Amino acid sequence: MNTFMRSLLAGGAAAAVMMTSGVAAHAATAAYPNYKAPKTFGTTFQPDPKHDFTKGIHSRRNGILRGWITGVRGAVAEYEPIKWKRGTETEGHFVGPPEGDVTAYASPIAKDVTFLSAFGCKSSMGQLTVSSKTGLGSKRCSRSTLIKRHGRQPQPALITVHQGKIVKVEEIYTP
Repeated sequence: MNTFMRSLLAGGAAAAVMMTSGVAAHAATAAYPNYKAPKTFGTTFQPDPKHDFTKGIHSRRNGILRGWITGVRGAVAEYEPIKWKRGTETEGHFVGPPEGDVTAYASPIAKDVTFLSAFGCKSSMGQLTVSSKTGLGSKRCSRSTLIKRHGRQPQPALITVHQGKIVKVEEIYTP
């Protein structure tokens, strides 16, 4: 009977450890709310009515912006909204605000940022890694890859901001 009780207790302890580790894993992935994503190929700029652009460049409010990173200084990314402009010869392309428009933001890139690339993690951007359902990147790459790639050239993406930091960047595939 003593052996039976010990194995029962050991099994209960193991189950408790597995349950708490599952809770911890869930808590780590749910570090921010599940914000509603904009239309990937939306044809208007997303409004930000509470943002005061006259007070210098600073972080966007919590949520997901369809945009691109226009520059990275250290660990701070500058980014702006984009919209899809239908083409006459092609399907179209993304465009940013017109020249002289001050609609831009700057936020630090979180140390644990989730970067989902549409072109793989190599610097050559040759291997497509896109979800066939969404047209968004599906390959998780490092923070340093995000900083290097998006610091060089604007790439359309869904940029998630939470508490003033960029916590997720999902590249949008455009042929």
